Amino acid sequence: MQRGERIPVVVKSGNKFETEHGFSAIKNGVKERKGSHPEPIGRKPGWLKVKLPTGGKYQDMKSNVRTNRLATVCEESMCPNIGECWSAGTATIMLMGAVCTRACKFCAVDTGNPKGWLDKDEPQNAADSVAATGLKYIVLTSVDRDDLDDGGAQHYADCVKAIIKASPAVNVETLTPDFKGNLAHLEIVLDSGIKVFAQNLETVKRLTHPVRDPRASYETTMDLLAHSKKYRPDILTKTSLMLGLGETDEEIMETMEDLRKINLDIVTFGQYLRPTPNHLPVERYVSPADFDKYRQWGLELGFKEVVSGPFVRSSYRAERALEGNNAGIKNVD
Repeated sequence: MQRGERIPVVVKSGNKFETEHGFSAIKNGVKERKGSHPEPIGRKPGWLKVKLPTGGKYQDMKSNVRTNRLATVCEESMCPNIGECWSAGTATIMLMGAVCTRACKFCAVDTGNPKGWLDKDEPQNAADSVAATGLKYIVLTSVDRDDLDDGGAQHYADCVKAIIKASPAVNVETLTPDFKGNLAHLEIVLDSGIKVFAQNLETVKRLTHPVRDPRASYETTMDLLAHSKKYRPDILTKTSLMLGLGETDEEIMETMEDLRKINLDIVTFGQYLRPTPNHLPVERYVSPADFDKYRQWGLELGFKEVVSGPFVRSSYRAERALEGNNAGIKNVD
């Protein structure tokens, strides 16, 4: 550390802190309850072991996002695939900062009220970052920004357009907030030049609350996905569910049937992993064989693809989602 540099302050998970932009937030999204003794995270089965992130490409990607002042969902959500993806030179850019206005009980992203703050340079920074990597496929996601009148829809569109202008050959996928169900705001994103629109159900209908923030709903996500396909049938639609939160096989099938009714194209299934002891506990570790079973169910229902496996996340191997081979994932017990 150079002389005069500030020593980084380590904030304990669940505690309030002040961000560099002057508003307060809760570290990792869920408050630590005083007097409680959070259940330990526990031991994971052998198939959930991951390699530590190392290597030159990983460091290059880390340097790239730092240089362009970008947040990535890879880091902010504690994604277990960060080593694999960054070493392969891919990342999912998280727009509009790293503080979410919602507090879902599964998510490790910090929560607070940014009070309208936005980085006006982010569209160009995102474009520069994508151009520097030479990627042909990029996923843009974001925190929820209920403090913005349009939920950040125009900012999304500005970022997409800047990226495509700088890299005309790139395909852009967006994994967006629900915009409070406002379809006009959704259409701003759909008309920006994207190839894939994603909005995550996260879990089955019965478990939507308490898994998701009270402002989110199963019906709102379904409505957004249905409207996307009707308004822009040329754009692929996609959603993702975490498994291991207490859902049943019957509920998984019912959810897939609901999604087929609105002509959804792609669904992904992954294992919920508890990010901190303050978050929801894991109810079960889904076996690789079960992930293969759910994929087969989905294919039989008529989805274009079902990407299913313990480490699958909505944007994991997103560019390979239509290869017809589970995005190259082989589930082995």
